[in-house]
Parts: sequence; structure tokens; C-alpha cells
Amino acid sequence: MADTQQLEPKAERTAARLARQIGGFAKAHGGAEGQIAYLGQRGARIVLVGEDGDWGDVFAPSMEIAGKAVEKAGITVHENFDGALAAKVRTGPYEWKRMAGIQLGG
Repeated sequence: MADTQQLEPKAERTAARLARQIGGFAKAHGGAEGQIAYLGQRGARIVLVGEDGDWGDVFAPSMEIAGKAVEKAGITVHENFDGALAAKVRTGPYEWKRMAGIQLGG
């Protein structure tokens, strides 16, 4: 998306709100990187990985709004959730139990 392209006013407000949420996450976790995943008609998921290894996500109604939000937040965005980004994620007991439950049919 070109820097000169403008969103509709409502979409611009949504992007600004998401950018504040992303910025808050980054501030709380010593910085952040992200990746935008297309979810079809549902929009886009912005997966955030903090410098401390914590992770989270926010959802945008479109890829365009997600792109504008991460641009406004000023975080590094990766094309894919590849090994380098995934290696930064710190998983805790909840995630390990959840993954084990999925494997066991739970």
C-alpha cells in the first residue's frame, strides 16, 4: 500500500485504534515484531511477538487496515511467520498443555 493512499474515515479510525493496541503491546514487551495473516472474509490477524518472547494478536477487518495499523505503530513486519520470528516466541505451560491435548484428541 502506498504511503499516499488514504483509507475511509471509519477505516482510518480502526487502523489508529489497532496501532495504539500494537504500540501498547510493544511498549509493554520491550518492542515487537509482527506478521499479518489473511483470514479471508473475516479480515486479517496481526500476530505480535515481543522482544521478551511474549506474544499476542489483534484482528483487523481487512488486510488494508492491518497494513495501515502496523505502519502507524512502526513495528517490523515479516512476510511469513518463519523460523527466525517463531524462535523468539516463549511458550509457557498453557501452550504446552494445549498442544499436548490437541495431539491426544483433547
